[in-house]
Amino acid sequence: MKHLIKAAALVSIVASFSVLSTPQKLTPQKILFGSCGHQDKDIPIFDAINKEQADLFIFLGDNIYGDTNNMRVLADKYQRLAAKPGFKTLKAQTPLIAMWDDHDFGQNDAGKEYPHKEQSREIMLDFWQEPTGSVRRTRADGIYTSYMYGEGEHTIQVIMPDLRWNRDALNHVSETQYKTERKANNQGPYSPSEVKGASMLGEAQWQWLEQELKKPAAIKLIASSLQLLPDFTGWESWANFPEDRNRLFALIKKHKVNGVVIISGDTHWGEISRYEQNLDYPLIEMTSSGLTEKWKNVSPNKHRVGKFTHDVNYGDLSIDWQQIDPAISLQLKGIDGDVIMQSQFSLSSISPYK
Repeated sequence: MKHLIKAAALVSIVASFSVLSTPQKLTPQKILFGSCGHQDKDIPIFDAINKEQADLFIFLGDNIYGDTNNMRVLADKYQRLAAKPGFKTLKAQTPLIAMWDDHDFGQNDAGKEYPHKEQSREIMLDFWQEPTGSVRRTRADGIYTSYMYGEGEHTIQVIMPDLRWNRDALNHVSETQYKTERKANNQGPYSPSEVKGASMLGEAQWQWLEQELKKPAAIKLIASSLQLLPDFTGWESWANFPEDRNRLFALIKKHKVNGVVIISGDTHWGEISRYEQNLDYPLIEMTSSGLTEKWKNVSPNKHRVGKFTHDVNYGDLSIDWQQIDPAISLQLKGIDGDVIMQSQFSLSSISPYK
């Protein structure tokens, strides 16, 4: 790899491509990410991704479109992804980590009510070669996890919440309201939950997340399967569970958490969002979706920076650690690897706490 010092430890990482459960001493300089790739479609964007020779690739969910109660069907769809030449190359040369969203969890917009989540977990984690003894296989409330890369002032922590296993019921508008009010404005059928305590994460996961946020790291990369910063799209997002969203913002302030950067998937469009209301520094989110899927009727987002894209895309988080104040670059790239949009900022600009 161009971006890391060659080391014997790297050989075993690449050979297994498994989710990395122990701290990695090698600090990534280039992390790529994406979501929403359909196993029954060609995925030519893998060619551009593989040319980058990244230090890590994060699959943010909807990595296949399972949408079934038949676990044989679900397992077969993973194997269709595995057979893609571009995926084989990515698997061979780049460490991979993954979280699910609704379609690889099992059903469109599914939550804790999905009856096959235990079997789906086993299939998913087997596919991504999760270690046999991993807590992700046995934890009672989901497959959430985190990874630590690098050492000292060059540490990146990747935090991956599970937004499916515990997710409470969505708040639907009526079919009439959707057709007469929402659809014309490119908004979906959901509204913020009005149920006190309604959550996507559940309390046990929240306790875990708070402890993860308190761990020292220069960059805290929250890899969310759903959009976090946009206030309201009508589709699935953190905004549908306002207590969750507000709780995360409050924890960042309470524990004086520096260096938070957010990446997300799900939408079938790509964009950059910026949010700083009642915060001590701006939160930046890059949504990358999808590797194959497109959605033309892009929803409004008052926190959007610049334009959106509904062409296929992947994300690139690059850090120049050689600078005294490391430079961070978030880029959204198209099918040929060309930059569609970008946000560049210094580490100090998102690290106000001493």
